[in-house]
Amino acid sequence: MTLDLPQRPRRNRQSPAIRGAVRETTLRLDQLVYPLFLHADDADTPLESLPGQTRWSVRGLVDEVGRCLGLGVDKFVLFPKVDDALKTRTGDEAFNPDGLIPDAIRAIKAAHRHACVITDVALDPYSSDGHDGVVTDDGVVGNDATVEVLCQQALCHARAGADTVAPSDMMDGRVGAIRAALDQEGLTDVSILSYTAKYASSFYGPFRGALDSAPKSGDGDRVIPGDKSTYQMDPANVREALRELALDEAEGADMVMVKPAGPYLDVVRAVREHTTLPVAAYQVSGEYLMLKAAAASGWLDERAVVMESLLGVRRAGAGLILTYFAPQVAEWLKP
Repeated sequence: MTLDLPQRPRRNRQSPAIRGAVRETTLRLDQLVYPLFLHADDADTPLESLPGQTRWSVRGLVDEVGRCLGLGVDKFVLFPKVDDALKTRTGDEAFNPDGLIPDAIRAIKAAHRHACVITDVALDPYSSDGHDGVVTDDGVVGNDATVEVLCQQALCHARAGADTVAPSDMMDGRVGAIRAALDQEGLTDVSILSYTAKYASSFYGPFRGALDSAPKSGDGDRVIPGDKSTYQMDPANVREALRELALDEAEGADMVMVKPAGPYLDVVRAVREHTTLPVAAYQVSGEYLMLKAAAASGWLDERAVVMESLLGVRRAGAGLILTYFAPQVAEWLKP
């Protein structure tokens, strides 16, 4: 029997050449940003919580950037594991001009001047309380006091040569304050990639293990919040992301981000449809580890599911994707 069908969508799927011709979404290397962990030690240490990832020494970090540049990955975001002895309630090490991140920026730029260096702006790696901001005596993460420190941190990174600063703290007004601080110093070419919709997600666990940056328990009589739900967004909300987007646009953000990526593709789509700014999404450590673990068990084809997951983030509307798979994808995309 032959059906009388004027439309047969399968005709556009019948060969690789035709499928390629009608493909709506593509994934390119220049759309990927590689997150890198570093510490002040001389040794490069594999991360148990993130198989395939490493906590780099500064020297090792420079070599890894060079390797990735050779693969075609040219954008990197840096995350420091800070020695406990340097952590304080106010996170002052965050703006030490001779600190780990400024040293790493200078080392990368000296060896690979075309590498795009993005830095995380938040206090959790530097805070003895494990929060993105300054915790007051009564257990509140103070907004305005935190923003003052974040401005100093962003300036420190920009002076060292960072191309982009990426505030991930979710304090109100921090994008405008950082933009003003940068401009007042003549650092007008340093861009801001704002974590516009960063959710209080349970998918961050392996990342916090890599940096030892999880919220700490109470210190004596002090109350320290056990989670970050008073400043990171409620996973139930999407319209709130559009409110944050409008504020970040008005305050001078150059790019905006949704984090996590996979569980929040509807948010990525909503943000994409409401802005002309570039939209990024962060495929976070929990997403990475789930795919790695399933592939290691033999239940999933790693290459196939990674590429499908990243294509899904692109299809939702992200123009940039932060992913720990970036070097692997570069290898897979070789002609």
